[in-house]
Amino acid sequence: MSAANELTSAQRDDLRTVAAMIIPASDEYKVPGADDPAIQADMLATLGRDTALVTQALDHLARLAGQPLAELDSARRDAVAIEFRATGGAAAATLVRVVLQCYYRDDRVLRSLGLELRAPFPKGYALEQGDWSLLDPVKARPSTLRHAR
Repeated sequence: MSAANELTSAQRDDLRTVAAMIIPASDEYKVPGADDPAIQADMLATLGRDTALVTQALDHLARLAGQPLAELDSARRDAVAIEFRATGGAAAATLVRVVLQCYYRDDRVLRSLGLELRAPFPKGYALEQGDWSLLDPVKARPSTLRHAR
């Protein structure tokens, strides 16, 4: 069963509303917001194992708002969003991750970033080399893994 069938109409409206708050459309960069119908369809189609936490996050948002988030004015939405960030926990983090991952795989967004419209593998993408010495403190820590026998 797809997430579109698992989320209520109000939850789908709130998902669209919170997605637009996370990533609004930009005329300057000529990209849609995360509330774009194609991006929303991708979110609902690929929610999968994240459905329970996203549903939990949307329910928490609705409780904080006292009504569906989509029905609030923008000032009240912003106040609810601040409280949600402070109290949403893992469910809020999952909701934000889902919005970001679906947004940044949209062809229009990739084009605006100057990226090729292709899967990252097998060609991969060239990454600028960073300062590997930043990992030295982590490497110096004692191992926390249990060794296999």
